[in-house]
Amino acid sequence: MKVRKYDQTDAKFERSPGQDADIFAGNLADQRHGGPMTIGYGRYGPDQVLETDIVVDDVMVVLKGKVSVEAHGEILTAGPGEIIYMPKGNSVVIRSHAEGAQTAYVTYPHWSEAER
Repeated sequence: MKVRKYDQTDAKFERSPGQDADIFAGNLADQRHGGPMTIGYGRYGPDQVLETDIVVDDVMVVLKGKVSVEAHGEILTAGPGEIIYMPKGNSVVIRSHAEGAQTAYVTYPHWSEAER
């Protein structure tokens, strides 16, 4: 795989399998490109909630808005420029706030293969 640069306009946003919230992921590099991890952008509408089990190591960088992640009774809230790390094996509740959110993510290994 060669060195690449990406922008949000490069992402093709889709809903994650099994959820119908206003939450979308746009993979830019994943198993189809030969790398060991997935990178992409996320888009959350206002006041959305996603309850999920983390099946890969997941790093989320907040670009716009705010996102809160609840795990083990603790709530972490991140805004622009902040990072939330969600290790594999955690059950989490991810919430966007009134303004929605835009994020970038890196997962290892590929999240879409692990969810099958």
